[in-house]
Amino acid sequence: MNRRPFIAGNWKMHKTGQQAVQTATRLAELCSDLTDPEVMIAPTSLSLPLVAKALENTPVKVGAQNLHFEKQGAFTGEISAEMIKAAGAEYILIGHSERRQYFGETDESVCKKIKAALEAGLKPVLCIGETQEQREEKNTYLVLDKQVSNGLKRFGLEELSDLVLAYEPVWAIGTGLTASIEQVAQVHKHLRSLLEDLFSKDLADRTRILYGGSVKPENVKDLMGIEDVDGALVGGASLDADNFINIIKYNE
Repeated sequence: MNRRPFIAGNWKMHKTGQQAVQTATRLAELCSDLTDPEVMIAPTSLSLPLVAKALENTPVKVGAQNLHFEKQGAFTGEISAEMIKAAGAEYILIGHSERRQYFGETDESVCKKIKAALEAGLKPVLCIGETQEQREEKNTYLVLDKQVSNGLKRFGLEELSDLVLAYEPVWAIGTGLTASIEQVAQVHKHLRSLLEDLFSKDLADRTRILYGGSVKPENVKDLMGIEDVDGALVGGASLDADNFINIIKYNE
């Protein structure tokens, strides 16, 4: 199946509103003639509405980095899916390893957040990945199977039509380490088979599976050449538009 490539930038806790708008505007200029791949950036929540406004009528989509699963209430410091949608986001990152590691994100909360995102009309990017210890103990597939099956256990085929899966080995995030081509190929093939087992071959064939973990201009073409890799979730290398465009235009 012909899945449209998808390159996403996770800006994490970087850039003031003004800095984010400047970078987003520059990126839009560099992407002005772009038809493929689909491009998305996820700024901080404070910068989100400013970036969304700056990117109107451009090829660059906007996403958010986190949400709360309740629609409203006494949850100081949190932001709902409806607020994120109203601010101009189309995509939402859910279950990023840094959320799991530092903020107690669980498969159960991930499932609730996906439900809230879908109800608000956001497209979820479900992030999964194993730690170095889990890989060394040969538990990679056990961990990934649990994260996917528990994170998606409440949903049917129609609800997941816009799902994006992002495999990010925790040991490769911000470390400079990148999983080998063979490792990435094996995991992505397994994940597609898992989606087929849990749901259907059609959903498995349609779902875009991204790789994340120290993706750079130097390695993106090799990664994108893997059969079951449909894109990349990029961290630090997405913070500079003139660098990020070299990842986006990996085929040129």
